[in-house]
Amino acid sequence: MASNGFGSVFRFTTWGESHGPAIGVVIDGCPAQIQLTEADIQPWLDKRRPGQSSLTTQRQEEDRVKILSGTFEGVTTGTPISLLIENTDQRSKDYSEIKDKFRPGHADYTYHAKYGIRDYRGGGRASARETACRVAAGAVARKILGPSVVIRGAMVQIGPHIVDRTEWDWAQVDQNPLFSPNAKAAVYWQNYLEEIRKSGSSVGAVVELHAGGVPAGWGDPIYDKLDADIASALMSINAVKGVEIGSGFASAALTGEANADEMRAGEDGKPVFLANHAGGVLGGISTGQDIVARFALKPTSSILTPRKTLDVHGKETDIQTKGRHDPCVGIRAVPVGEAMLACVLADAKLRAQCSSL
Repeated sequence: MASNGFGSVFRFTTWGESHGPAIGVVIDGCPAQIQLTEADIQPWLDKRRPGQSSLTTQRQEEDRVKILSGTFEGVTTGTPISLLIENTDQRSKDYSEIKDKFRPGHADYTYHAKYGIRDYRGGGRASARETACRVAAGAVARKILGPSVVIRGAMVQIGPHIVDRTEWDWAQVDQNPLFSPNAKAAVYWQNYLEEIRKSGSSVGAVVELHAGGVPAGWGDPIYDKLDADIASALMSINAVKGVEIGSGFASAALTGEANADEMRAGEDGKPVFLANHAGGVLGGISTGQDIVARFALKPTSSILTPRKTLDVHGKETDIQTKGRHDPCVGIRAVPVGEAMLACVLADAKLRAQCSSL
């Protein structure tokens, strides 16, 4: 099974399954002499960790990271960094009743069609459990980027309910379990999701990411565009079905005048943009503005409501997925999206440094 790695200069490869003994990631391309300890990685894993509220899966994983290689006395050595996260709360028996059935909307059928075998326990490699490895890689990427690049994510839509942007407050994101930038929306969404959870169903969501402090000139034109790399990174996250940069699809309704990010001269000699419909990227290269991206996630496929499906023998049947699942996978996708954006930007920074040599 190829395609388990992402990036070029800064590259990471994840391994492991949802119900295996452990999951992990190997990171290559991290420069030497960067301070890195497990304490630098753990806070980001804690942000993604399951079981922190009734609105996420109640699987209780500590997600304690162990650095196995690539550092010496708390500093990176320039060699591959290997990180280990043990699985401690698997309940494989929850899936025994559906091991021969394909969950509609999940990767069960496609994995079976491609490989002729699949790990039915929690989805195996297709499980969102794998995203913990991405978050760990993202923590290392943030160390490469340094404090000047600030990456933040927020939930902007759950089901049909969209956040009111007139009351956007980044400080609120860390004050509620839904990563909402609006306190009122957080309360409404929480009540809404409780109803969805009790009904045994699920809903989708939209996450918005911002990266400030990115200088102009990162990324490459044509086939290695920065926004194309961002789109690829976000589309690779479980359950993501759509990505947009800047104004995205809303750009189609704008006129050329409205969509133009007009410029004026700044006091420091750098341009001052009067708008950011481009989302901080033009021609595949960063403009120096905030990079803005959004991604949409479909509803969780594992639900209690019986659905029509087929089994591995092609026989028609019904399926009802029991066990511990998120009523909205978008909640824990916020730190995952942040991590993937960090990885893309760390790669872009190192590529820019290589091209300047």
